[in-house]
Amino acid sequence: MAQQETSYDTLFGRMAVEQGLCTDEELRTSLKELQERLKLSPTMLRDVMVEYGYITESQSDRLKKSLKEQKAAAHRIPGYKILGKLGSGAMAIVYQAKQLSLNRMVAIKVLPKRFSENPEYVERFFKEGQAAAKLNHTNIVQAYDVGQAGGYSYFVMEYVEGKTLYDDLAAGKVYPEKEALDIVIQVAHALAHAHAKGLIHRDVKPKNIMTTESGEVKLADMGLARETADIEAAESEAGKAYGTPYYIAPEQIRGEIDIDGRADIYGLGATFYHMVTGRVPFMADDPSDVMRKHLREQLVPPDHINTSLTAGVSEVIEIMMAKKKRNRYKDVAELLEDLQAVRNGQTPLRAHSRMDVSMYRQLENGVDIVFEDEIYEKDIAKRYRMTIVLLSAVVAFAVLMIIILLVHLINR
Repeated sequence: MAQQETSYDTLFGRMAVEQGLCTDEELRTSLKELQERLKLSPTMLRDVMVEYGYITESQSDRLKKSLKEQKAAAHRIPGYKILGKLGSGAMAIVYQAKQLSLNRMVAIKVLPKRFSENPEYVERFFKEGQAAAKLNHTNIVQAYDVGQAGGYSYFVMEYVEGKTLYDDLAAGKVYPEKEALDIVIQVAHALAHAHAKGLIHRDVKPKNIMTTESGEVKLADMGLARETADIEAAESEAGKAYGTPYYIAPEQIRGEIDIDGRADIYGLGATFYHMVTGRVPFMADDPSDVMRKHLREQLVPPDHINTSLTAGVSEVIEIMMAKKKRNRYKDVAELLEDLQAVRNGQTPLRAHSRMDVSMYRQLENGVDIVFEDEIYEKDIAKRYRMTIVLLSAVVAFAVLMIIILLVHLINR
């Protein structure tokens, strides 16, 4: 019984952290206290967390209900043996499972019943599976099947034994330039394949990039993927910001209709920035403030934070993260040329053909939203100074003419 409680508590705590209800440190504190209390009497982790004020009673009840639902869902998908939970997000839970017919390991994403009863969520869920099924690339998590059973919608995909970039970044890792380049190049190849198939990922971020022990990289989660030709979907999403605040492209924030592969290049650039500096490009307490900075604040060059970076890799990241998409690489093929060049110790010619770093920053100052007001103010100030100079000249000329006239009158 104690072992079952411990297992339940572990899942409960992990879910509380994943849903952002408490921090890792708060969970560790709660677990430590739980171990002390278990020596005296049966105690549940949720009771400790509520008592400490880390979660509320209602949050505890919701987590308890969600865990119960997960357990039920895990036994209602025919043909698969659920082995354990891999993780969860805002809308779905991912399990490790064995596909009995082929005796292979898979990952199954399950949409909770409360979402499975909503046609809109179900349609979006199946669209993710259909989008992933169009892709067949070594650097993309492969889709196997989608279906419904026992009131639950599920999506079966390739099981990747490894970890996400987020796992390392959350632990404080700063990637060496060479390692980061190797990873980013593989993700770029994955994106090139997706774009060639007419799909934009729209949520490139560390949590959606997995690495194996052999060094292979996998791009995952097509939940926000959209076909470039799907005008109806684009129009229905107009004005809405789809993506993750720390890595979202400015045009996604504005909810523009004509989103293309350059949005993914920006997301990959933001991820690249985080990998080599150990910090996200723009930080704020509120997600809306983070997105506002993507729109308006000048990017601190990565080599100003990590001075061991080469000028080339810093330059590539800045071009990837240009606020105006016309100033970025026009496609992933261009990006890969520069990434490979920097990887080989050469100059990123594509970046240089547009502008050197100083010119690039000046252009950013001139065309992006953040600097428009500043430029306007500088222009007004310049005009004001010119007006003062002209008026001074006119006054000086007038004074001179008066003096000449007075001298002429005196001489008469």
